[in-house]
Amino acid sequence: MKRFEGTYVVAVTPFKPNEELDLEALKENIDYYIENGVHGVIVCGSTSEFASLSIDEHKKVVEVAVDHVNGRVPVIAGTGACSTRQVIDLTRHAKDVGADGALIVPPFYTKPKENELYEHYRRIAESVDLPIMLYNNPFTSKIDMQPPFIAKLSELPNIEYVKESSGDITRVWRIINLTGGKMTVFCGSDNLALESFLMGARGWVCVAANIFPKHTSRLFELACRENNIEKARDLYNKLLPLLNFLEETGKFAQLAKAGLEMMGKRTGPPRGPLLPPSEEEKEELKEIIEKIKMVKV
Repeated sequence: MKRFEGTYVVAVTPFKPNEELDLEALKENIDYYIENGVHGVIVCGSTSEFASLSIDEHKKVVEVAVDHVNGRVPVIAGTGACSTRQVIDLTRHAKDVGADGALIVPPFYTKPKENELYEHYRRIAESVDLPIMLYNNPFTSKIDMQPPFIAKLSELPNIEYVKESSGDITRVWRIINLTGGKMTVFCGSDNLALESFLMGARGWVCVAANIFPKHTSRLFELACRENNIEKARDLYNKLLPLLNFLEETGKFAQLAKAGLEMMGKRTGPPRGPLLPPSEEEKEELKEIIEKIKMVKV
């Protein structure tokens, strides 16, 4: 199986005005991402508002995404949940419907200890034969998986990737060195992408790719495939106002949806308790988007 690498858009989940799923809009957005060069699609991630989806909705989104992508690029399904049994169920479903991998954040709220977390991932990895991408995001899960622990998890079957969202750039090379290169690191912070590529990351789970799939995908190609760091840095500097805005506000789903609609696509509102961005935020976002639209790639 070909290893995952590149810019993977963490796709928003479109809703209708009444907050019901808008699966036709999801299909249209997937086409937009792929036609503009993304290397992979992730559904039911954080920016996808996975925690606000019912189990049935979660499964339906994965089914529709896999069917509509139809092998054009890899599809990774977020299958994180608070209970091990539920994660196994969601991961089995993802495999059964044809997803190429699973993105699994540690159980949130309960804050399991390291030995409990190890058993959590061991049970999942031994229950479902599907490539697993760990998701280290201590800001939302309240669990920080340190590089030595990630290296220990890499010895389990199927655990071959990690989305690193701690904000500590040194984690990239530490994980690579501790695992002897077995673990492929994906940058999980929009505004640390180029730094992560230079440290050895081979992928980017990218929120901004919802709005600018062509530009964000090109950044990976310049840095990692063409080794053209000068051009990569120039493009990165032009993207940073958007990348910083996303990270500094923390309104990933809200701003990604607003931005995608500014590009003429359909997303609908975020699902409560999230609210659309303020008028001031929308105006700032619009100004940033208009400038990036002028950048040729």
